[in-house]
Amino acid sequence: MEKAGGRGSVSQTTVENGIENPGLELMERGNPEQSKKTGVTEEHSRKDGPGCSSYSRRKLQPFTKVRHFFKRHAALFKKILLGLLCLAYAAYFLAACILNFQRALALFVLTCLVFFILACHFLKKSFGKKLMSCLKPLKNSRLRLWVKWVFIGASVVGLILWLALDTAQRPEQLISFAGICMFILVLFVCSKHHSAVCWRTVFWGLGLQFIFGILVIRTEPGFNAFQWLGDQIQIFLAYTVEGSSFVFGDALVQNVFAFQSLPIIIFFGCVMSILYYLGLVQWVVQKIAWFLQVTMGTTAAETLAVAGNIFVGMTEAPLLIRPYLADMTLSEIHAVMTGGFATIAGTVLGAFISFGIDASSLISASVMAAPCALALSKLVYPEVEESKFKSKEGVKLPSREERNILEAASNGATDAIALVANVAANLIAFLAVLAFINATLSWLGEMVDIHGLNFQVICSYVLRPMVFMMGVEWADCPLVAEIVGVKFFINEFVAYQQLSQYKSKRLSGVEEWINGEKQWISVKAEIIATFSLCGFANLSSIGITLGGLTSMMPQRKSDLCKIVVRALFTGACVSFISACMAGILYVPRGAEADCVSFLSTSFTNRTYETYVCCRELFRSTWLNGTNTPSFSGPWEDKEFSAMSLAKCCDLYSNPVCELPSVGEQQRQCHKQPAMIQQRYTDQPWVTERLAVREIAACSGHFSKSRKES
Repeated sequence: MEKAGGRGSVSQTTVENGIENPGLELMERGNPEQSKKTGVTEEHSRKDGPGCSSYSRRKLQPFTKVRHFFKRHAALFKKILLGLLCLAYAAYFLAACILNFQRALALFVLTCLVFFILACHFLKKSFGKKLMSCLKPLKNSRLRLWVKWVFIGASVVGLILWLALDTAQRPEQLISFAGICMFILVLFVCSKHHSAVCWRTVFWGLGLQFIFGILVIRTEPGFNAFQWLGDQIQIFLAYTVEGSSFVFGDALVQNVFAFQSLPIIIFFGCVMSILYYLGLVQWVVQKIAWFLQVTMGTTAAETLAVAGNIFVGMTEAPLLIRPYLADMTLSEIHAVMTGGFATIAGTVLGAFISFGIDASSLISASVMAAPCALALSKLVYPEVEESKFKSKEGVKLPSREERNILEAASNGATDAIALVANVAANLIAFLAVLAFINATLSWLGEMVDIHGLNFQVICSYVLRPMVFMMGVEWADCPLVAEIVGVKFFINEFVAYQQLSQYKSKRLSGVEEWINGEKQWISVKAEIIATFSLCGFANLSSIGITLGGLTSMMPQRKSDLCKIVVRALFTGACVSFISACMAGILYVPRGAEADCVSFLSTSFTNRTYETYVCCRELFRSTWLNGTNTPSFSGPWEDKEFSAMSLAKCCDLYSNPVCELPSVGEQQRQCHKQPAMIQQRYTDQPWVTERLAVREIAACSGHFSKSRKES
C-alpha cells in the first residue's frame, strides 16, 4: 500500500505541475525502492508545507497555459513555419537564378524535380480515382483488343519509317539493327519453352529501351541533360579525394590505383546508404518497378528486383524481395539473376567514372538494361508456372534497421569495405591469371613460330564478327573484341581499365596508327564498348550470385545451379543489345560533325578533334596540274583551307604534306611572324592589330604573336 501510494503521489504531483517526465516513470519502474522513498518524501513534504505546493502551482501555471495553447494549435504553427520556410526558399531560389542562372542550374533541376514529385502525389491523392474511372472503357475486351492492334501497327510502321529515313544518311546503322535481330534469334533458339514466350513482354522491353535511348542519345535536350548529370556526378565523386588524401596522402591518391579509385566505392556506398535510410532509393525503385510491371506484364517481385539492380549490386538487389524468394517460380528467379548479370551497382559506377569512362553512357546503359533484362529473361525462360505475385499492388520493401542518419552513413561505409576488398582481391588475382595465361599462350605459339599469341589476340579473332554486328567499324573491331573478351572471361574492371587507356590516347591526339598498330578507337566504338561492358556478366560472377542467393534460400540450391549459366548468357546478351541500340542511335557531335568550323579557328596542339579534322582535310586534298593543292567537298572555295593544311602538316605526317607548294606554305608560315614584326618596325603606320591578325591567320598563336609584335 505504501508503494502504491508513493507512485500515485508522484504521478499526481507531475500532472498538477504540468510537467511530463517519461524518464521519471522509467526510473520508478526500474527502482521500486527509490520510488517508495520518493513517494514517502513527497507525502511528508505535502503534509509539512501545503503552502509551498500551492505556490509552485501558481508559479508554473503560465507555462502550463502556454504549453496547452501550443498543443491545441500545433497544426497551425506547423503550417505557418512551413510557409515561412517555403517563402525563404523561394526568395533564395529566385535570387540565385537571377544572379547567375548557369551557376544555379543544379538547384533549378532539383527544385523542378521536387515540384514534379509533389505534383504527382497531389494529383494521385486528389484525382486518382477519377483518372482510373476514365480508363474503365478499356476493360471492354473487344475495345482493348482493337486498341492493342492499332498500337502494334502504329509501332511497326513508325519503326520502319524511322529506319528508312534515318539510315538513309548513315546506312551503317542497319548493321546494328541486324545485330539486335541476330541476338534475339539466338536467344529464341536457346529458349527453354519456345511456345510459351510472351512476345508482349519482349517487345515492350525492347521498345522501352529504344525510346529511352532516343531520348538520351539522339535528342539534344536528353543528351545535354545526361551529359550535365554525368558532369555533376564526377564533381560529386571528386570529394572523395578530401577523405582519401587525409588518410593516405596526396602522393598515393594521385599515383596509385588502389588509393585513387577504390575509396570512391566507400564514399558512394555511404551515400547510397543515406539515401536508402531517407527512403529515396525505395521510392524511385518502386516507381520504376510499377511502370515496368504495368507495361510489360511481369510480376511484382521479379520486377522490383530488376529495378533495384539499377542502384544496388547483384547480391543486394535480392535482399529487396528476400521474404518472397522461396515462393518464386524458376522463371522469376531467372529474371532476378539476369537483372544482376545485366547491370552494374551504383557503388562501382563511381569507380568506372574515375577511370575516365563517359559517365552519361554508363548511367544510360545501366538504366536501359532494366527493361531489356526482363524482356530477354522472359524470352529465354518463359513463365509456365503459376506465380504467387501477380497482384498489381506490388510488394513491400523492407525498412532499414538504422535509427538515425549517422548510423546509416557509418553502416554504408563499413559495408563498402568488404566490396573494396573483393574488388582489390579480384583485380590482383585475375590480372595475375591473365598474365600467366598470356605467357603460356606466347610460349606455346613460339613453338610453332606464332609470335605474339595471347588471350586478347584470340578474343580479337573469335569475337570480331559479333562486335562488328554491334556497329563497330571493322578497323576498331579487334580492340573492342579484346576488351569484350576480357570482360566476359576475366572481369569488367580490367576491361574498363583497358578502355580508359584507349580513350586517354585518343584524347591526347596521337596518331591512330603507329608502326602498324592501332593506338585508339573512335568515339562511336568507345560508346558501343561502354554499353557492351556495362554489366556483371562474367564467369567469376557465377560464384558470387550462387553464394548470395543460396544463403537466402538454401532449400532451392539445386534450382539456382540449374539456371545460373542460362541467366549469365542472357545477361551478357542484354549488354550486347544495349550496345547495338547505341550503335543505331549514335550521331557525330562537335568537331566530328563540323570540321570546317573547327579548322577555321586557331589550333596548335594535338587533340582528337585536331587529328580527325586534319585527316578529313588530307583526304579532301588533291594535286592539280600546277603542282598546287586543291580542295574538294566542304573545303572547296574556303580561303583558310591552305593555311589549315599547312598547320595540319606541322602536327601530323601525310603524303599530301610532301608537295612542294605545301612545304613552301609551311616555311612561309614559320617566317611570317618575323617578317610582319620587321614590317611593323619599319612601317609604324601598320597597326598592331593588323599585324597580330596576319600572324594569327597563319600560325594560330594569337597571344604569342601579340607579345612578339
